[in-house]
Amino acid sequence: MERAAGARLSPGISKWDIRQKIWDYMEASNLADFPRPVHHRIPNFKGSFLMCHCVQKWEAFEKAREVKVDPDKPLEGVRLATLQAGKTLLVPTPRLRTGLFNRIVPPPGAAKVTLRKCATSQGVRDFSVPVELDANVRVDLVVVGSVAVSEKGWRIGKGEGYADMEYAMMVSMGAVREDTVVVTAVHDCQVVDIPEELLGEHDLTVDYILTPTRVIRTGCARPKPQGIFWHKVSSETLEKIPVLKNLRWREKQAGKDVTLKEERTDVPAVSELSRKARVVRPEGPALRNESSKGHASPRDESAPASSDRLRELSSLFVGNIPPATRVSEFKAVLRERHSTPAHLTWQGPQRRAFLHYRDSSAAEVAMATLQGLSLHGCTLRVESAKAQCKKTSSGP
Repeated sequence: MERAAGARLSPGISKWDIRQKIWDYMEASNLADFPRPVHHRIPNFKGSFLMCHCVQKWEAFEKAREVKVDPDKPLEGVRLATLQAGKTLLVPTPRLRTGLFNRIVPPPGAAKVTLRKCATSQGVRDFSVPVELDANVRVDLVVVGSVAVSEKGWRIGKGEGYADMEYAMMVSMGAVREDTVVVTAVHDCQVVDIPEELLGEHDLTVDYILTPTRVIRTGCARPKPQGIFWHKVSSETLEKIPVLKNLRWREKQAGKDVTLKEERTDVPAVSELSRKARVVRPEGPALRNESSKGHASPRDESAPASSDRLRELSSLFVGNIPPATRVSEFKAVLRERHSTPAHLTWQGPQRRAFLHYRDSSAAEVAMATLQGLSLHGCTLRVESAKAQCKKTSSGP
């Protein structure tokens, strides 16, 4: 099978570049089924259903009693195989809005056609019951969707961070153990080289990769997340995921450090004016809820903060942004580089953006981190916003 999609990776490549490369290649090579196009999705590669349904013959699957499978379309075969084998099937709730996951409960004596429906996204909604945090859940096998994965077990999703967060939450509630197996199912072209520097401590790795031609045992030595990294979770994320609030309260009662991103005391404080004005709009790198289409207008991004208030923040200028870049892509790259600003002024049509940080230290770290970064084959230009303003004002 082709593996050209990830054959040559340029220096400074981002996770988003790798995603785009995979998506473009699969579309150009017609390697996916509905839904199309595959961009911004976990690709439903051709043959995924039959391949995943054959997981019944796999030893790790046979041993598993409780299986958690993501709701992505290419994993529908795994969900059906789990139900047919009489195992407990757990599926995450959409965007974790109403809980962590649901258990799929087919009607008594359900025929194969009904089980097939239960394995679909509609069936997940119609034949499921919520699983409480106090439930005695012990997941033996976790099946996640991927856009790209390396033979070393390093995985890239579609950029929203839900698989990583779900696993961390399962650790928090005691639903996974050290011997829990994590597997992903992809087309051969999605198996690529991924630079290790792109991985964060919260990123979930996989133990096995299933493709149409082989089963890859990664032997990944990189540890999986051992819980929720609260210092990377924003209060905004906490408000959007009620179950996360519950887990935070439990861990706090147990004496664990649950300090949120905005509450950290190991970074210089935001000025009083900035704090009162609420200019800062933090976005947690472990998870960020984008709009359904990933679009945001420049006006929406810049309106909450006046120019006077932005002077309270240290700003960076980012230029040479590729014309087709969406603000959601740009935000994802910043999160992956742990350079999320307090506020973002997006000027996509002018191929530029301004990143406003809480203090000069954060801005300096971000500038060093983003230097040499490539997006869609274009190397971004990153410098102090003040330096850029001086260039603009001086003119030719």
